[in-house]
Amino acid sequence: MVLSLENLSKQYGPLTAVSNLSLSIDKGSIYGILGPNGSGKTTTLGIVLGVTNATSGKYSWFDGAGDAKEYRKRVGSILETPNFYHYLSAYANLKIAADIKGVKYSEIDKALEAVNLTARKDSKFSAFSLGMKQRLAIASTMLGNPEVMVLDEPTNGLDPAGIAEIRELILKIAKEGRTIILASHLLDEVERVCTHVAVLQKGKLLASGSVSEVLAGEDLIEVGADNFEKLEAAAKANSNIKSMRKNSSGRLEISTGKAMTPAEINEYFYKQGITVSHLMLRKKSLEARFLELTKS
Repeated sequence: MVLSLENLSKQYGPLTAVSNLSLSIDKGSIYGILGPNGSGKTTTLGIVLGVTNATSGKYSWFDGAGDAKEYRKRVGSILETPNFYHYLSAYANLKIAADIKGVKYSEIDKALEAVNLTARKDSKFSAFSLGMKQRLAIASTMLGNPEVMVLDEPTNGLDPAGIAEIRELILKIAKEGRTIILASHLLDEVERVCTHVAVLQKGKLLASGSVSEVLAGEDLIEVGADNFEKLEAAAKANSNIKSMRKNSSGRLEISTGKAMTPAEINEYFYKQGITVSHLMLRKKSLEARFLELTKS
């Protein structure tokens, strides 16, 4: 176990930023903490990184082995906006980071190469694009070869090309055996990059588990027939059909979970004397699933 949170809470006066949050993050996972702005993602990361204190509850890195100083050496992080000196070069900024971490300068070139910034090592930070600045921040995080990397909104403010670059970089780093903990409000980012996810809203945990389990929506099956009223009545009589509605195409959109396959649905209506003229399997969008999880 890389990180365990048990009933973690944080209050700022009357405001509860994190409420009784319990999570377990395994080694080798890319764990996404997903939620809208103000859901408690950054506060949670701040607590486990020792930046802020929890009001109650506890957390443990690496099953509690070793002391807090040793934990920090094994964890690299970017929390909110990366801090660099604008008038210094990429290499000079990483030298300062290396001094703070107590690591050798020989690691700098390797980190720059990993984030594809070797050719710009002598360029001033002020001349970098947002994507390059974020990649330099990740290079800084990699100094000291941490086992775990904690990234808070790593693609925030980037254009599509920059987002794609950071996603590829995260996957590349994870393949080296590191555990990644990633906070994001972008559903697409978590779905494409992460293996596991925790969904937060207003500091509370709504769901957690593998991405495929948590974010996978139920399949929708669109059915059409000449007699819509008879089709609808037959659907209502089937206890396996969990929900239904008439869509804009004038067809019946039904959900059965995993109770019935499209072939079984077709067979059911046939036995009711209904010839289905249209049958199509549609995936519920990730956005729809996310809204279902986070709606009040």
